[in-house]
Amino acid sequence: MHEEKASIGKSIVINGELSGSEDLTIEGRVDGKIELRDHILTVGSNGRIKAQISAKAIVVLGQVTGNLNATEKVDIKETGSVEGDVVAPRVAIADGSHFKGSIDMQKKDHAEKGVFTKPESKSDSKSKTDSSPKTETSPVNGEFARV
Repeated sequence: MHEEKASIGKSIVINGELSGSEDLTIEGRVDGKIELRDHILTVGSNGRIKAQISAKAIVVLGQVTGNLNATEKVDIKETGSVEGDVVAPRVAIADGSHFKGSIDMQKKDHAEKGVFTKPESKSDSKSKTDSSPKTETSPVNGEFARV
């Protein structure tokens, strides 16, 4: 089966919401919101994006300002630049690329829940007779990590 692929040329400027059900390559400028839930978004080397992006996979060769949410993978290539938060189960940042923001690599089934959704349970301290090793969270560089 042949997959549809669309592209937005480098002279095209879009302001607003962009959604679709096919893979998309953007070489132009988009300001607003991009939603390609089950498809791949490629921001070409000429692409300039200021938007919140949701897609199956996001490949960045140009510039993106805004949050990226992918159900499979975010790939920031050597020429790519991202300023915003990334939520995806797999993230690749190439040497020489630019990234400023945070990364949340939740597994697929937890990708929609956000960062650190499990609160520290104080009820665990009530059952002191539990012989299993206790898992606690402690801050590491301002982030919480399981120890």
